[in-house]
Amino acid sequence: MATEETRLKGLLGGQAASKLAKHRDIETVGDLLAFAPRRYRTAEADLGHPAVGDFLVAVARVESASTRQMAKRRGRMLEATITDGRSHMRVTFFDARGHEHKLVAGRELLFAGTVSQFRGQTQLAHPGYATLEEAAALGELGDADHTGLIPIYRHVPGVHPWTITRCVRLVLGQLDGVVDTIPEILRSKRDLLDRAGALRALHAPRDHGEVDAARRHLRYEEALVLQSLLGQRRIAAAAVATRGRSARDGGLLAEFDARLPFELTAGQQQVSAEILGEMARPTPMQRLLQGEVGSGKTVVALRAMLAAVDSGGQAALLAPTEVLAAQHAGSIRAMLGDLAEAGMLGGAEQATRVTLLTGSMSAARRKQAMLDIASGDAGIVIGTHALLEDRVTFADLALVVVDEQHRFGVEQRDALRAKGRTPPHVLVMTATPIPRTVAMTVFGDMETSTLRELPRGRQPITTHVVPTQKPGWVDRTWQRVAEEVAAGRQAYVVCPRIGGDGPDDLDGIDLVDEHGPADDEADGERVEEPEAPQRPLAAVEEVIETLRAHPALEGLTLAALHGRMAPDDKDAVMAAFSSGGIDVLVSTTVIEVGVDVPNASTMVILDADRFGVSQLHQLRGRVGRGGDPGVCLLMTATESDVAGERLAAVARSSDGFELARLDLELRREGDVLGRAQHGARNHLQHLSVLRDEAIIELAREDAQALLADDPELSAHPQLRARVDDWADEEQAAYLEKG
Repeated sequence: MATEETRLKGLLGGQAASKLAKHRDIETVGDLLAFAPRRYRTAEADLGHPAVGDFLVAVARVESASTRQMAKRRGRMLEATITDGRSHMRVTFFDARGHEHKLVAGRELLFAGTVSQFRGQTQLAHPGYATLEEAAALGELGDADHTGLIPIYRHVPGVHPWTITRCVRLVLGQLDGVVDTIPEILRSKRDLLDRAGALRALHAPRDHGEVDAARRHLRYEEALVLQSLLGQRRIAAAAVATRGRSARDGGLLAEFDARLPFELTAGQQQVSAEILGEMARPTPMQRLLQGEVGSGKTVVALRAMLAAVDSGGQAALLAPTEVLAAQHAGSIRAMLGDLAEAGMLGGAEQATRVTLLTGSMSAARRKQAMLDIASGDAGIVIGTHALLEDRVTFADLALVVVDEQHRFGVEQRDALRAKGRTPPHVLVMTATPIPRTVAMTVFGDMETSTLRELPRGRQPITTHVVPTQKPGWVDRTWQRVAEEVAAGRQAYVVCPRIGGDGPDDLDGIDLVDEHGPADDEADGERVEEPEAPQRPLAAVEEVIETLRAHPALEGLTLAALHGRMAPDDKDAVMAAFSSGGIDVLVSTTVIEVGVDVPNASTMVILDADRFGVSQLHQLRGRVGRGGDPGVCLLMTATESDVAGERLAAVARSSDGFELARLDLELRREGDVLGRAQHGARNHLQHLSVLRDEAIIELAREDAQALLADDPELSAHPQLRARVDDWADEEQAAYLEKG
């Protein structure tokens, strides 16, 4: 007998087990049973609608078959036509021996192989095949009467689908002692199968109702474990003692508020009240602040930082890039004025000091910054990963603000938190709107605040798609840029590459495949992308020279900005652009977040199809920040329908939450969730954070009820063990990265 921990090698034999391990990391019985069928077929003939490169498994009837002598080599080849009554496909064997007496007209067979193309016609070359009786004997079709569903698994090189099914059936036949993670009281409450029944229904179903019941169990199980883990973290966080941090009457925050030249939006006031209220408590705040590009998150975060300084502590803002860190330092100093000039001539009585710390600062500036931080003279500290170094010590770190959490791992956030004498309060900011289900699963151990309304005066942004196949449209793009500059405004031109072939040529960007990722729920699986010529992506160093030579831009001042430049050079370029000394800034996505130049009204994004939906929305948020309407032009050479859909969605909608949901639908969930999800990507094999919102809601409710009565889950040892396993794996990953 076998359990889910049993190694496959001793159970299946070497060849099948080794290929499963090599190509799909399947090494145990549990791994194999977690390798869920991607779809199911009945024994009815059905070829579906495969594309070239798909791995096809289908029942079809041989319509005709013939053999002929090959012209250029010895032997006979066999060509057959198979059909499902609607579609036809050619089947080819270059050696007819062993096939000509099996592939005869009228026979119904189960075929499996990769779809290729020959002279414009799709075909299966050398596919595997079996009669329906043979497939039934292997367990592929349920029983000899061909009842039940045919499970179709993801392709494993060198292993035919019915071999996978045979392995699964062998394992199911020996499986014993399946442990139920879900407590029986919840299985009964939610009308769920037990785990053993769910696994059998998943891999050997009689109908689609059994498949649905199996999937519901497995999705709920993952959701319950995750929500229990997050719930325990919330309970643990609530038990941690720290200092409450409150603003004082007549202090720094009060003086800042009195000087504000504008009125906070209702949303900013509400969220600020939530944050300041939590900071005043003797337990550490852990809050996610999400908001549209330009919704005023920085002002809300600055008010929290001033409250921390008022309480006698320090606030640290962790930014993902040096450009963004410098921008934050500049904008916060500008907002504070003489309130940021403590100890300086003309500094206000209640003033503090704003200090910037980055990895590329000169030794002297870095030493002084570290002294100011250690002594407490710097009330507000802004920096990059340099803040995480062991040598950086704080006098009294009261608040940690993390900007764009998706650029960091959880371990980096925790490393900064560890620098407080008492546990600091934590505020995580993101301008990438997060669908509610993602917030419940990825940031489920944090409270969430959302800013939806834009501050008064923010201008609308019009977005258009510019196909490069239409030269007239491209020329009009550059004419439009020139017109904006002639009207006294400025423009960005964004490129995906810097130039050259170095490892940092993409400036850290994770580009999207223009055709989109393979869809695990799709009818076929693209196991080997057909070779296609890769068009070169636009590069800053090449584009800026092309634009300088363009007649429409003659006489304009252009400058480049990218991550390979020296920090002082980057600062100089940004300062010149901010002051109006540069008309057109040709840049990589280093300007994606935080860069605030109100006079910039136009953005042209080259190779826009290679950026994700949310990133395009982020980028265009850099324009329309002053008194003039913004325009964003998405230039693309793609002919991909998937990429076209992404760009059209960005052009028609300015709702970041709608676009974030679309991003999650169009891309792999892991791409969207990123490194911030506490390792959940490794565990969520059945659960989709977008599709399974209702299941996640139920599991969250049930987990909270269990933990309210039994925080340690002592009465539910199987669930507790699974939660501990997830936590242990995440801790191991943390140590490995650390």
